[in-house]
Order: sequence, then structure tokens, then C-alpha cells
Amino acid sequence: MYTAIGYAAQSATTPLAPVTFQRRSPRPDDVAIEILYCGVCHSDIHQARNEWGIAVYPLMPGHEIVGKVTAVGGAVTRHKVGDLVGVGCMVDSCRHCEACHADLEQYCLEGMTMTYGGADRVDGSITMGGYSDSVVVSERFVLRIPEKLDLASAAPLLCAGITMYSPIKHYGIKAGDKVGVLGMGGLGHMGIKLAKAVGAEVTLFTRSASKAGEARRQGADHVIVSTDDEQMKAAAGHFDFLLDTIPVQHDLNPYLDTLRFDGVHILVGLIEPVDPALHAGKLVMKRRVLAGSLIGGIAETQEVLDFCAEHGITCDIEMLDIRDINEAYSRMIAGDVKYRFVIDMATLKV
Repeated sequence: MYTAIGYAAQSATTPLAPVTFQRRSPRPDDVAIEILYCGVCHSDIHQARNEWGIAVYPLMPGHEIVGKVTAVGGAVTRHKVGDLVGVGCMVDSCRHCEACHADLEQYCLEGMTMTYGGADRVDGSITMGGYSDSVVVSERFVLRIPEKLDLASAAPLLCAGITMYSPIKHYGIKAGDKVGVLGMGGLGHMGIKLAKAVGAEVTLFTRSASKAGEARRQGADHVIVSTDDEQMKAAAGHFDFLLDTIPVQHDLNPYLDTLRFDGVHILVGLIEPVDPALHAGKLVMKRRVLAGSLIGGIAETQEVLDFCAEHGITCDIEMLDIRDINEAYSRMIAGDVKYRFVIDMATLKV
């Protein structure tokens, strides 16, 4: 064990504050990492405030981690001291179920171990995330950061990037497909970039016409203002796929109408009950599919890092001093960030 420092919430109603805590010494298959950057995901806020009802305190968020290897266990073969690496939303799984054997560790039948707020499978201790100076993770869940990627901008690819890439790959979205992206936050702007990179014709759905210029700067071909009934009617039966990043309850029915027959509406942002009720006829009468997707497996996450390096894609970020993390949460709730905060961990040591 060794002493680490970071920022954590002690309860759902207290702000994040500096803490010291114990990290485990590396096990034979472990990689010890000095954290250089950590992205700030909206789910960090949900967890810190226990909005999903599963938080365990003290809770140290952060699952978009980029850093440098400082030590490795004796059985490690994939990484060496000095390597630039990343850690995403999970740090372990059962490794033997059908999902794990299919490189879909996020769907582990025994439950993945989350990077923070999870239970370590060896000693039962609560995992602490990337708002810290260091982390120790099994090599199987450590990713290689390609040389071409800017380290800070690469951090959100470990959550936002893979969340959008996984459904694009799974559903075979390709050149010529008509793809609608719902919402343009941290997830949505990555969805636009990745869908364009595979050659799709991309349309942003937004409630605000003022976002049209920014959407096109991100690569969108078209913009539909979802509160404009005429624009929504004109889009009826047009899209092959919808990538829905909206994180709060919203009416799915008008969007389903914009799908062609056999079209697929993929939820990546909403994990609450659908409200208002879904009209099943909108699915049945056109053989449409309503689906969901959760982050991605480890191999697939490495794939999106390599894909983004090859295509020059990174997340648009705003650098953050960790001492301003609580203010950053308030700004995120207000939608005042384009499009992801990334903590410079050098500020933790000042």
C-alpha cells in the first residue's frame, strides 16, 4: 500500500475536497500509473451526488484517465515503465463469462468493476477514480495511447469517444448512411466527428438554432431544430440511424418518426424510464428498432484510440485546475462547457 492524494466527495451533499488515501501496491499483473490528465464526465456528477442511488462514499470520480507507467508487476507483458497509457470506465470483470470472452467486458454477466465506486474483485475495497495523482490497474484494462494523440484531448476518448464509437461499429454505420445525432455535448460532438469519419451523412438534432454554425464546424452536414414541427415533419422517414446522447427524459416518439423502415434509434445517454410513453406502433409499423449501448469493451476502446489517431480526431476540451472542480460541475449542469473539461493533474500537486 502507498499514500495517494486526490479529490473526493464524502456525501451526496458535500463538495469535492482534497483527501489522502491508500492505493494498493501493484499485484503481479498490475500497472502503476502517474495520472497526468483526467476528463470530467457528466456521470461523475450523477455519482458524486448519488443521483443513481448506487454511490459509495467517500467517492472519488474520474474514468477518463491518461498517464505514464511508473511501475509494473512481475507478470506484466503489455506495458512497461514510461509508456503513455489510459484507463477508462472499468478496471476489471469476471474474465470468464460469455461477454468477457467476446471482448464485451462492459456487459460482464457478473458485473464489471467500475473505475470508481466499484468493489475490487480481490480484496473488496472500493475503487477510487482518476481525480488523483496515481492509480493501479490490471494490465488487461490499461490502454495504449497512440503517439499521434494529444494526451489531454485523448482523455475523453476513454468514455465519450468509445460510447459513440461502439454503436457505430456494432451497427455497421458506413459511408452513405444517414445518421442523426441528438444533442451536442461531450458525447454528441464526438458522435458527429466519428460518424463523419466513417463517411456517413450527419445531421444534428438540437433545440437551439444558434448551435447550427458550431454543429457544422464539428462536421455536421445538416441541422434540424427539434422544436420546429415543420422541420421535424420534413425529416420523416429519412434516417438510417439515430445516436441519442440526451441524458435526461425526453419524448422519443417524434424522433422515431424520422427513421426509415428498419431504422435504429440508439440510446447512449439515457438510463432512466422513458417518459412520455413510447408509441409501440412507431416501431411495429416500420420494423424500427429502439436499442441501447454502453461504453465499449477493452479491445474496442483501443480500437477507437487508434482510429482517432489515424483520422486526427480528438475531443474539444477546456483545461481545468482541479481546485475548480466544484465550479466546473456547476458549469456542466448549466451546459457551459465545450465540450469536455479535462483536469491537469499537475494542479493537484501545487
